Amino acid sequence: MNASASAPPAIVVLGPSALAAARRIRAACPGAAIHGLRARVGHEADVTGYARLNEHLQTLYAQRVPIVALCAAGIVIRCVAPLLADKGVEPPVLAVAEDGSAVVPLLGGLAGVNALARQVALALGVAPAITTSGELRFGTCLLNPPDGYVLADLDRGKHFVSDLLAGEPARIDGDAPWLDGARIARHPDARLTIRVTPLATRARRDELVIHPRCVLACVPDAGAIDAATIRAALSAEGVAPDALAALLAPAARMTDAALEATARALGVALRFADGMPAALRMLAASTDPRYEIRTHDSGVALAIAAAPVDAARIGRGRGRLSVVGLGPGSAGLIAPDARAALDDATDIVGYATYVKMAGPFRADQRVHGTDNRAELQRARHAFELACEGRRVVVVSSGDPGVFAMAAAVFEALDASGDARWQAVDLRIVPGISAAMATAAKAGAPLGHDFCMLSLSDNLKPWPVIEQRLRHAAEADLVIALYNPISRARPWQLERALAIVRQWRASGTRVVLGRDVGRPDEALNATTLGALRAAQVDMRTMVIIGSSATRGVAGGPHGEWIYTPRWYEA
Repeated sequence: MNASASAPPAIVVLGPSALAAARRIRAACPGAAIHGLRARVGHEADVTGYARLNEHLQTLYAQRVPIVALCAAGIVIRCVAPLLADKGVEPPVLAVAEDGSAVVPLLGGLAGVNALARQVALALGVAPAITTSGELRFGTCLLNPPDGYVLADLDRGKHFVSDLLAGEPARIDGDAPWLDGARIARHPDARLTIRVTPLATRARRDELVIHPRCVLACVPDAGAIDAATIRAALSAEGVAPDALAALLAPAARMTDAALEATARALGVALRFADGMPAALRMLAASTDPRYEIRTHDSGVALAIAAAPVDAARIGRGRGRLSVVGLGPGSAGLIAPDARAALDDATDIVGYATYVKMAGPFRADQRVHGTDNRAELQRARHAFELACEGRRVVVVSSGDPGVFAMAAAVFEALDASGDARWQAVDLRIVPGISAAMATAAKAGAPLGHDFCMLSLSDNLKPWPVIEQRLRHAAEADLVIALYNPISRARPWQLERALAIVRQWRASGTRVVLGRDVGRPDEALNATTLGALRAAQVDMRTMVIIGSSATRGVAGGPHGEWIYTPRWYEA
C-alpha cells in the first residue's frame, strides 16, 4: 500500500453548503483537515488559504495527499487530469456530493482509495460507488496488499488479475491471511500462483509475487555503510529488496547522517539498539517472531522473519524535535513544512493558546499545553520526549527564531550536559513573523533596512533597550517593536517613543497591527506625533517608519505605507 493511503486526507470544500458533510467526514478520519475556498468558506474551515481550486487540488495531488473533494466528479477530474501519468504513485482521490449522498472513488486504487471510500461512506450513511472490477469480483484488491506486504511487479500483476477475471483458478504459495475470505477460485494444480515470499524470484506472467517486509538489515558498530552495501547483502542471500523492513543500527551511530541517507534511499525505517552484538543475540533468541540470522562479508547481518515485522517495535527510533512557526494566526499562513511537521508529530508542545492555533490533531497525537512563561521548562520537556524516540513539535507564533521558542530550545540544549539531547534530530522550521505579516497588510514599510526590538525587560535590562532604541533611531532604521506594552510596564512605550522622537519628525509614518492574521485583526496607520500608548496593547505590532517611509493612495485601508528601496541621506 502506498504511503499516501494511511495519511490523513484533505477534505476540500467549495462553499458553506458542503461543511456539514465535510465535518462528518473529518470526524471519521483522524487527522483530516477541511480545506475551504478562501472567498466562500472563510474561517469555518481548518485551512482557508486556497484561492483557486484547480491549483490547490494539483498541489495536494503532487504531494500525494489523499483528496476528498465535495463537488462534482467532473470538476475533480478536470483539475487533476494534467498530472495523471503513473498509476503506481497516485494518491487516493474521491468525489463526494456536497450533501453527502454519494461517494465516488476516482483515483488511487493502489493507494487504498476504495478503503477510504468505505470509511467516508460509512460516516455519511451511504454506499460507496466502487467500480473496480477485481475488487467487486474477489472482495479485495489483489494489487494493493495490506501494510507489511509489497507487490513485486505492478505491470505483471495487471496481467495476472486479467487472467483471474477470465475465470482461471489460482493457488497460494506462502502465508496470505488477508486472502482467506477472498472470492478466488482455487486449485492445488492451478497454473496461476500467488506467491508470498521474501526471496527474489524470476518474473513470470503466471505468478503474482508479493514480498512480506520481514527482513532487518543489522548494521555493524563501525564502518561505512551505504545503500549499495545493503543491496549487495540482500542479493547475496537471494532476498528481494522490497522485503526489507528496516535498518537496525547501534545507538552510538544515531547521529550518523550517512546511515540516515542510506535508510532514506532504501525507503525504510532506521532503528537503533544499544549494541549490535547484543541486538543480534536478542533477535536470534526471539520466538515472536522467530528470526534467521545471515551475515554478509560487509559485516551487515540480515535477520529474516517468517512474517512481516513492525519496524516501530524494533529497537527505538531517533527522536526528532522540530521547532515550528505558526505564522500570525491564520491557517492559510502556516508554511507547508510546518504543517507537515505538525501532521507527522507524535507530541505537540507549546503555550496552550498557540497549540490550539496549530490544531486540529489526531486522537493518537499527544498535546502538552503550558503557561506562556514556561519556555525553558517547555524546551526541556520536549527534549525528554524526543529522547524516547518520539517526534516532537514545539510551536511558536510567528517565526520561531524571532523572540520565540527556537532560542529557548537552544538555551536549554546549551545548558544541558545530557548526551542524549545531542543525539536528537533538531530542526527549526521558519514561519511568518508578526512584523512581516503586519508589514504585508500595510504595504511594504519594511522595504528598506529595518530592525526588530522587543520592549520587554523581562530578559534584558531597560537601559540596554534604551541604548538600542537610540542607535536604531539615529541610524534612521525602520523599527518594528515587539511586546510594546503591558499592565506590568505601562510607561515603557511612551519612554521608547520619546527616545525615537528625538531623531524622527512628528510626521513619520507608523503602522499598528493588532492580531494580524486572526479573526479580530485590526490595522491602523498613524504618525509618530499622533501616536499614543493608549492605542497599543501587548498584542499590537508597532512599525515606526524611517525618514523615507511614505504613503500612496489605495489598498483596503485607503492608503499603502511603504519604504522605498532607494535612500537619500
